[in-house]
Amino acid sequence: MPRSVLAQEIKKRQPFDSVAEEAYLNLLRTHAVLSGHSEVLFKKHGISPPKYNILRILRGASRTGEACKHGLPSLEIAERMITRVPDITRLVDGLESEGFVNRTHCTEDRRVVYVGITTKGLHLLDQLDKPVLELQKSLTSHLTQEELRDLNRLLVKARKISE
Repeated sequence: MPRSVLAQEIKKRQPFDSVAEEAYLNLLRTHAVLSGHSEVLFKKHGISPPKYNILRILRGASRTGEACKHGLPSLEIAERMITRVPDITRLVDGLESEGFVNRTHCTEDRRVVYVGITTKGLHLLDQLDKPVLELQKSLTSHLTQEELRDLNRLLVKARKISE
């Protein structure tokens, strides 16, 4: 039996222990390949993918009215992240020092810290919107719309771990 494409890519000589193992490793491999392209794009603009994600969350929340005048609580940002990060505070520190966000402590509860996007942060996102969209399209251009819908459906299903 011929080796799978993944087995060839990672030079695996023995068969996978199960189809589940191969599917899981395929997900990891695909993430690594696709995210590498976005990391290059973001690096050109001096930020990381998680920092970009934070800026997008803040812009979206301000556009929809979900954010208060000071922004969103940092814990809310952490819950909305595409990829969970252990230290949202460190990422916000970096964004603040670069002038992309500002922080405000809640007057009623000093443990709550609001993070808001600045004009500079909005400008950076404006610069990235078109290149990010073009990258997403180029990385998926070999898939049909139906295949993309199927992929989305299957990925959502894969995340529903025995609820």
